Amino acid sequence: MLMMELDDAHEHLGNLITAMSEQGSIDIEAYSIDVAHIYAHLNRAWNTKDIPREVTDEEWEQGRAFPNDLEPLA
Repeated sequence: MLMMELDDAHEHLGNLITAMSEQGSIDIEAYSIDVAHIYAHLNRAWNTKDIPREVTDEEWEQGRAFPNDLEPLA
């Protein structure tokens, strides 16, 4: 699951960067949705990293929350 979430975050971030580069501007509403989607993948990658089995629907849903055990470094 960890690699799937990271791969999905990578794919969506790459698509966002490409779209922004090609369009030269951003729609803030679409940008907000895209960034929230990327965060959800990254958050699940972090929050479910220690679950050694397939996560339940409830764990998957809870996993998208911002981590409370990780401090930003920059």
